[in-house]
Amino acid sequence: MPAPAYRIAHIDKSHDRALFSCGSATLDRYLQQQARQDAEKHVAAPFVLTAPPAPRVLGYYTLSASVVNTSELPDALARKLPRYPQLPVTLLGRLAVDQSMKGKGMGQFLLMDALRRSLEAAPNIAAMAVLVDAKDDTAEAFYRHFSFLPLQQQPRRLFLPMKAIAGLFDD
Repeated sequence: MPAPAYRIAHIDKSHDRALFSCGSATLDRYLQQQARQDAEKHVAAPFVLTAPPAPRVLGYYTLSASVVNTSELPDALARKLPRYPQLPVTLLGRLAVDQSMKGKGMGQFLLMDALRRSLEAAPNIAAMAVLVDAKDDTAEAFYRHFSFLPLQQQPRRLFLPMKAIAGLFDD
């Protein structure tokens, strides 16, 4: 039997979110009760993972525009950037995978899609990095595995410069 072809798309009414369970009540509740409203109000851009033709959501992430205080960046990087008090970034606000998909590489699949979308949008909206807030040690280790770096004052707030992201997708 061939492996299913996974698809990542903007959330819409056709996506079945009711059975989604990632092990975090907060992340489950967000997808089930808030994600579509956030998309409609343009406060976050939720993307969902499905295996068509089934509409069941197997994972998701959100992207939004944000800023980072320049003083929080490592000095070596801050010296190379304009001396603005804040710099634009893309916030990867949430990323979750249904428990039925754990251990199948779907977290990495979602992360790479989020990074690719962020990189593609960066020339149009100006974002010098992708920023994440790791909710626990496991999430922090996941992002650090992909070379995310900690901010100086908030070590669980991690970032990956667009230059590094571009290097992931060089052909």
